[in-house]
Amino acid sequence: MTDIETRPGDGAGNAEPIDHVVIRFAGDSGDGMQLTGERFTSASALLGNDLATMPDFPAEIRAPAGTLAGVSAFQVQISDHDVTTPGDAPSVLVAMNPAALRNELSKLEAGGTIILNTDAFNERDLAKAGYAFDPRDDGSLSGYRVIDVPMTDLTKGAVAPAGVKPRDAERSKNFFALGLVSWMYTRPIEQTLSWIRERFGRNEQVMNANLLAFHAGHAFGETAELEGSRFQVKPATQPPGVYTSINGNTALSWGLVAAGQLAKLPVFLGSYPITPASDILHELSKHKSFGVRTLQAEDEIAGVCSAIGAAFGGSLALTTTSGPGVALKAEAMGLAVSLELPLILIDIQRGGPSTGLPTKTEAADLMMAMYGRHSEAPVPIIAAYSPSHCFDVAIEAARIALKYRTPVVLLSDGYLANGSEPWLLPDPATLPDISTTFATEPNHVDPETGEGVHWPYVRDAGTLARQWALPGTPGLMHRIGGIEKEDGSGNISYTPENHGHMVATRAAKIAGIAKDIPAAEVGGDVEDAELLVLGWGSTWGAIVTAVDRVRARGRRVANCHLVHLNPFPANLGDVLRRYPRVLVPEMNSGQLSRLVRAEYLVDARAVSKVEGVPFTAAEVEQHILAALGEN
Repeated sequence: MTDIETRPGDGAGNAEPIDHVVIRFAGDSGDGMQLTGERFTSASALLGNDLATMPDFPAEIRAPAGTLAGVSAFQVQISDHDVTTPGDAPSVLVAMNPAALRNELSKLEAGGTIILNTDAFNERDLAKAGYAFDPRDDGSLSGYRVIDVPMTDLTKGAVAPAGVKPRDAERSKNFFALGLVSWMYTRPIEQTLSWIRERFGRNEQVMNANLLAFHAGHAFGETAELEGSRFQVKPATQPPGVYTSINGNTALSWGLVAAGQLAKLPVFLGSYPITPASDILHELSKHKSFGVRTLQAEDEIAGVCSAIGAAFGGSLALTTTSGPGVALKAEAMGLAVSLELPLILIDIQRGGPSTGLPTKTEAADLMMAMYGRHSEAPVPIIAAYSPSHCFDVAIEAARIALKYRTPVVLLSDGYLANGSEPWLLPDPATLPDISTTFATEPNHVDPETGEGVHWPYVRDAGTLARQWALPGTPGLMHRIGGIEKEDGSGNISYTPENHGHMVATRAAKIAGIAKDIPAAEVGGDVEDAELLVLGWGSTWGAIVTAVDRVRARGRRVANCHLVHLNPFPANLGDVLRRYPRVLVPEMNSGQLSRLVRAEYLVDARAVSKVEGVPFTAAEVEQHILAALGEN
């Protein structure tokens, strides 16, 4: 189709310069809104904008079409400066049907722009969305700029030359929307066209239909005389280097691959698919060339038990899950604590309890990570704070697990897992050496025989980590199991004194990690702040933006964000006591605030949000101002 290949490019023309825009694409779960948002994001990343995204999936896999429960949305903020959130409120809403408009309108900023697919505003679809009257006619949209576009009919007409049946042609309307918004915000189009050719090249008819629909949307913007509707967001100033747009689950997967290379160990993942963690299994399964092996187990328990076996055999062992799976893995995690083997449990948190909200985000598994095992079984806990940071915490989790011979819980959440941002690829030479050693010689002399034997619980004096002996190493046969072992020999022991000693030793080993992690850092008004905002996990972006806004109002505010949650950084108590007020925004009912209140006896006030959606910067800003006595 030569005419497709020779269409003009996308010069900025007379586009109005703006420093940022927040766009939310919304439609039925079958309308391709996630794909549309991802392609717009990729084009923006290629242009050099800073960006942050928030996919918002329906809670049901196949909710009835055209209903509020079936709305799928994707929000992206693009800017010419550094941003840490996908935006408080969209300035543009692309609504593919009435349900999308009704479900998402309340999120749109006052005076924002609405792009409507008017072909979907028929009596049947209006009724399914709960509208008694057409909102275009009753004045409910008078506070917004509305752009009516008959996307479905225009798409059908545009793709007719490709020989697509009218019913199938409608499936390309998301590319029409993408073309229109790409014109409005002067996105480069060649990368999108190349992606369409590559993605759909096996079916030439579908490929051509999508290309034609994209060009039709782009041409509609050019020819419909949408006055004041074309804008340009220039590239952000970024450090030089190679960038890619990455989401949290991919960054985490790549970090685990890198950790295996840095540790010089094979990587093994034993996992059972669960939303929103499954993408890690999918991504790691692609990297066999880097010594990665994956097992899709029959259930959560089999997944973690296979990982324990891999750890015993000398692999960097992983298991991935979400909250319900963490509960199922609890007994096996206790076994890993007793065995003192390196293992990483990755929990991509979601709404709960029970099945809860599989596609919605939450950060309410902190207490379960801290205490959710039988008896006294402490483990290190670390948490990612941004999509790209997931790469770094994967390596840090591996470092701690290998050095201290312990299971580690790594916390992320659905917001980070699916959200994306530009990421500067690190220089491999700057990554830490986390290589480890295995026992090769006997470490004890049997007093009866005088022969050298291996005692599994002989410990390093500094870290209290036991030696790691690979099965099959000559002369290093030893016993492991779930019953309490005697310190040193590893023989089964029921003595009260030994059990108390082993419990205390395992706890001391974890507590000692505090000497091996960075001190808690404070940003903002470090010395004389009226209030400290303490956070962990994915609240980071909203917190730092909110603190900057409040400081711009002349108030003195500091912030501290924790990556290591067990043990806490050694200086955290001193940091908390330095400030008269401590505010802790969390996507739970106040779990970190309870921990720091108990540990340091400080009046840490929780700010809770448990709604399946992350904090906005505006929400955190309001809570800070309220704590400072302002409206």
